[in-house]
Amino acid sequence: MSQYAVTQHEDVYTLYTLADASTDSAVTICPERGAIAISCRLNGEELFYLDRDTFVDPEANIRGGNPILFPICGQLVNGRYEWDGVTYPMRNHGVARNRPWEVVSYSAEGEAVLTVRLVSGEGTLGEYPWHFELLFTYVLKNGELHIRQTYRNLSDTAMPMYAGFHPYFRTSSKAIVYNTDATRYLDYNDNEVKPLEGVVDLEGLKESIALLDAGLSQIGFPGPDGSGAVTLRYSDAFKYVVLWQVDGKPFICVEPWMALTTELNRREELPMVAAGEELQLELSIAYTKA
Repeated sequence: MSQYAVTQHEDVYTLYTLADASTDSAVTICPERGAIAISCRLNGEELFYLDRDTFVDPEANIRGGNPILFPICGQLVNGRYEWDGVTYPMRNHGVARNRPWEVVSYSAEGEAVLTVRLVSGEGTLGEYPWHFELLFTYVLKNGELHIRQTYRNLSDTAMPMYAGFHPYFRTSSKAIVYNTDATRYLDYNDNEVKPLEGVVDLEGLKESIALLDAGLSQIGFPGPDGSGAVTLRYSDAFKYVVLWQVDGKPFICVEPWMALTTELNRREELPMVAAGEELQLELSIAYTKA
């Protein structure tokens, strides 16, 4: 029996599950719903929270899994931005998470792999007037999930983008010591920069906080039951990690972002991809048992 497998099955939508039998690991992706990973079981532990009602409702933003954020993370001022004298509307977190992606290929040779693709079209150009191609490859190997990303600018002008992820991690506590070398965070609840010291308690906070000055491109925190360790590693382009929760819901979001919210309005550190060029990034998620 092969260590790896990729299976296709139906549950309201067509789903693809990558499996690693040797580590009791499996990751399930829904290409039709923004190519979101809705489940991530590593070394026998389900890491992701999922509100199924929002998943099955095609008009709802999915609350759970690991939504893909592109071309922006967060919000825009009044849901709009201006570029070259034209004002465009754009929903929170961009255009990628609410659109169907195409399955390009999958394989179980030496690792479980699924590659999906999103290309600009009439549906995106009204919000984001650049032609682009996104290729995301989900890889499950040795009990770790890797998401390899290619962002291609198919336009003849430079393309602004600050991508990210919005993973919802199951948790038994919102008061957590994060394994990070960041020393400060921006608290969006009062827009104050504060020192990061010891326990971060998100309980009761309506808005997110953003870790500002990490030097290492990784962050760790306890597993769902408070034991073990979840570790996210990511490309240096993800300069920030945003933390968010909803009172009464058993999750925390630990979100690698390339720039902070409203950056497309502020343009203080706006990443640009040159015409005809591409950006290649990676995010990995690992879980170690106690």
